[in-house]
Amino acid sequence: MKTLIVPTLILCLSIAILSEGQPLPFQMQLDRWEMLLPSIGISAMHMQLLHNGMVIMFDRTDFGISNISLPGGMCRFDPSDTAIKFDCSAHSVLYDVVSNTYRALKVQTDTWCSSGSVLPNGTLVQTGGYNDGERAARMFTPCGFSETCDWIEFPQYLAQRRWYATNQILPDGRIIVVGGRRQFNFEIFPRPDYHRYKGARFEFLRETSDASNENNLYPFLHLLPDGNLFVFANTRSIVFDYKTNRIVKEFPEIPGGDPRNYPSSGSSVLFPLDETNNILELEIMVCGGAPKEAFQRAYRNRGFERATSTCGRLKLTDPNPSWEMETMPLPRVMGDMLLLPTGNVIIVNGAEAGTAGWENARDPVTRPVIYHPFDHRFSVMSMSSRPRMYHSSAVLLPDGRVLIGGSNPHVYYNFTNVEYPTELSLEAYSPPYLSFTYDTTRPKILTSDKVLSYTRMFNVNISIPQFLTIDLLSVRIVAPSFTTHSLAMNQRLVILKLLSVTRDGLTNTYRINALGPSTAEIAPPGYYMMFVVHAGIPSSGAWVQIE
Repeated sequence: MKTLIVPTLILCLSIAILSEGQPLPFQMQLDRWEMLLPSIGISAMHMQLLHNGMVIMFDRTDFGISNISLPGGMCRFDPSDTAIKFDCSAHSVLYDVVSNTYRALKVQTDTWCSSGSVLPNGTLVQTGGYNDGERAARMFTPCGFSETCDWIEFPQYLAQRRWYATNQILPDGRIIVVGGRRQFNFEIFPRPDYHRYKGARFEFLRETSDASNENNLYPFLHLLPDGNLFVFANTRSIVFDYKTNRIVKEFPEIPGGDPRNYPSSGSSVLFPLDETNNILELEIMVCGGAPKEAFQRAYRNRGFERATSTCGRLKLTDPNPSWEMETMPLPRVMGDMLLLPTGNVIIVNGAEAGTAGWENARDPVTRPVIYHPFDHRFSVMSMSSRPRMYHSSAVLLPDGRVLIGGSNPHVYYNFTNVEYPTELSLEAYSPPYLSFTYDTTRPKILTSDKVLSYTRMFNVNISIPQFLTIDLLSVRIVAPSFTTHSLAMNQRLVILKLLSVTRDGLTNTYRINALGPSTAEIAPPGYYMMFVVHAGIPSSGAWVQIE
């Protein structure tokens, strides 16, 4: 009798909760952690999912010798390296999600605290870093796992030093690179074709810096549907017209007075852009961080301040926008915020006390939370066994899992005699929507158009064992992020307009006609993961390219 009751209860839950991640009794949690690899040889400080389903990861070249060798006896010689000048170990790897294997890549210049974006053709452009990498641009074009594609570097390409800068892909396929330590300016990649290009001044970054030129590093950038940028630095935020170098609008400061950017290291998302509504709403959310004195106190061994537990929501389309504050179940600094296919937000990694920087944090937060924007609700999820502190990262995968790696709170690779050893492992977190409980309502993409055009119809064929109603069906595209230092650059989710849904005879297959995004400002050209979501449960993603 007991074996019959449990499936019945699960079935009721499956039908009743159409929003994943509901808080359930602990013994009934539907999420799951999975250890993928105990070591990839490096600490995954930076991550980017590529359109061939592989993830490129790297840390920095001046860590010392990593735990993976460069292939074929290759070595790098760098006379300016501060750790080791002749190094035959790798500091970048290419990870194949499907086979759960990886291979070493060779990066020459120092990538510490750098930034990145993916061009419309799928090539990763990676900018800046430290020391000999501060003006470097690097490119990686995806190839098959067994092939030999590798980094191509341009050591002095950038107009200014870019250490702790932020990138954003633009509607025309170019990339804007904003800020960096003591850099109150921005520049465009590829750089304009004229002599001595120096970029453009951006006084807002000077105004938001403190005495140590910090707390406005890695500014939060979001491309808005009017083509302007939302920029958040320290406690202030603006709409910025980069074409005319003009502030279009300034918003009230986020309440509380605590900075949210590096090294206070909160995080930020732009909520999904819903093209099914007649009026497009724009809302930003900023979560976590550390009090303004936290960095100096930790740096001078005077203790670890409790991290910020507040989030602020700002609806940019309101006539008079103001911050709406909410409280997370757990305080968190150095947390990663990622948009899930459902439109909910996962916040993972980080610490409850201290700030970013070497040895500057304590009390790791090993439970992610999932935030439900529609009903303003947080759900505390299951615990990981691995602390993910400074220099951890996370990205969304096409199968709906979240890939998590990194954590190096020390100057070098340090595995012993420290409270939080350097972490070389990779984990995957499966949100509740991946539970077998939802298999009956889970859509599966059978075929779809591979190339989408603006305002043009495209087709998706799906199967669903138990179709409920068309009102619970949607097609969404998600831009994969370049994630580092609690910032998921370029991430974006767009809900596309459905034109029709027709059933194929008496089968459980359906044909969806949908409309491509309306403008390049809504969805810049490039590769996206396309998900079909039914009753709050997403399919696996299929790659599409917007041209």
